[in-house]
Amino acid sequence: MADTDAPTPPAGDSGHAQQQQPAAAPYRLLQLTDLHLFADPQRRLLGQNTRRTLESVLTLAQTKYWPPDGIVLTGDLVHDEAPGAYDVLRRRFDGLRIPYHCIPGNHDRLDLLVGHLDAGAASALRLVTAGAWDLLLLDSTLPAEAGGHLDEGVLAGIAEHAAAARKRPTLVFLHHHLAPIGSHWIDTMQVDNGVSALAALARHPQLRAVICGHVHQHAEQEHGGVRLLATPSTCVQFLPDSDRFALDTLTPGYRWLDLYPDGRLTTGIERTAAYPEPLIPATEGY
Repeated sequence: MADTDAPTPPAGDSGHAQQQQPAAAPYRLLQLTDLHLFADPQRRLLGQNTRRTLESVLTLAQTKYWPPDGIVLTGDLVHDEAPGAYDVLRRRFDGLRIPYHCIPGNHDRLDLLVGHLDAGAASALRLVTAGAWDLLLLDSTLPAEAGGHLDEGVLAGIAEHAAAARKRPTLVFLHHHLAPIGSHWIDTMQVDNGVSALAALARHPQLRAVICGHVHQHAEQEHGGVRLLATPSTCVQFLPDSDRFALDTLTPGYRWLDLYPDGRLTTGIERTAAYPEPLIPATEGY
């Protein structure tokens, strides 16, 4: 927003305050994560119909932060490894007429994601331009593993980008978290070389934040000068600080991000008012 105080007129000026130029508008980005859709529209995850939870989140976004300039979907898009579920997602997000980009999670099948939803997800490191900003979308998945890893080639690619684009503020998106979140069971499934990855990322001052999904909860941390943000799932949420799997009562949500041309970042979480169906407490089944 423009400053509310008018500038002092220079000597000899007529006395009328010079009109200030409005601040440049931000590039607005939405992050949706951990959708866990099924090809069968009636299938449920831990008692929730994940198509209905996704629709509730999209409805909320369309009343608050719409239209965005872009959407990033950060993995676990599908739960049943079925081509039909990716087809459902493609039709739904194509219909929004908003540019969107996908990265895989540990529940995704990369070949199906690439073949049925987003061909760009085939790249382990993808550069997306977002106004004055750059987005680096990373594939942190390991075949047949719940946890993640960042290849040395990916970290080298980030360094090359940072050297070539020193004046462009940058965000990194990936599925897995880089540092422990405080829940022992999910922390066994983080990026296994997170310490070295964070050390590598800390060398790039234009990096504004690293943003993940996977943990089904909102979290903000800082490690070695690197800002880490985790985003709630569009379906069920995991109980924070829990040594064993457990569900939280918090509702589905998404993250909004405003990326300003001068490098400022504002971001926040929005959650639906309620689940579409009653939440069933669960300690297993994920």
